[in-house]
Amino acid sequence: MTIVTVLLASAVLLGLGTWGVLSQQSFVMIMMGFELAINGVMLAAAGVWRFTSGGEPRGQVLVIVAMLVMAVEAAIGFALVVAVYRARQQDTTEGIAELSR
Repeated sequence: MTIVTVLLASAVLLGLGTWGVLSQQSFVMIMMGFELAINGVMLAAAGVWRFTSGGEPRGQVLVIVAMLVMAVEAAIGFALVVAVYRARQQDTTEGIAELSR
């Protein structure tokens, strides 16, 4: 495995995540797109650190901490989606526009 394949895989993940965020209207699908995009960025960071640091795990530890933060963010986001669905019976971005009123 070379750095080119790692960066290519991360670019694919980032592209799919960006497409998922911009093309979907469901909150769950938008959050999945965000997760894919963030995973692509973290894969690129871990790959660059692996190939440039000479095998020291400094960058990988930072990526693991970022994954933990991302898991907490996803849990809070899904809790908010469930709360909005229970209150408004809406699960799309078009239905949430009424929350500001």
